[in-house]
Amino acid sequence: MGLSAKQAAAKAGKGGRVIGWKLDPNQRKELLQQFPPQFSEIVADHVTLAAKVAGNAELPTETYGEIVGRIDDGEGVEAMIVEIDGTSDRPDGSIFHITWSLSPGRQARESNEMIRALGWEKIALPMPVQLKPERF
Repeated sequence: MGLSAKQAAAKAGKGGRVIGWKLDPNQRKELLQQFPPQFSEIVADHVTLAAKVAGNAELPTETYGEIVGRIDDGEGVEAMIVEIDGTSDRPDGSIFHITWSLSPGRQARESNEMIRALGWEKIALPMPVQLKPERF
């Protein structure tokens, strides 16, 4: 039996890797049509569970999530909020999300700060998303 996201994050150790989930490439194309990016640099490829973890950190077992919200700061950072195993709360206190698009010069890591500062809006109809546990 594998580890839940919470267990995987707790046991991940310290290092220079990230564990989380990659989006299915075919579904990603559909999601980008469903949610057209607001900014020119399209990211839309993963959900982070934990950063700065050991290279051999175990992966979570969850393979399904739902896009339940979005946030756009109007200045170059857009993200989709994701629920995994019934929660959008990441074990480190931040929110599960997919950095969706960026303006030139903006960084994906800014999504966490934006969500913390501005909150996020629920979308009317949650969108299922297939997730593949990975290290990156």
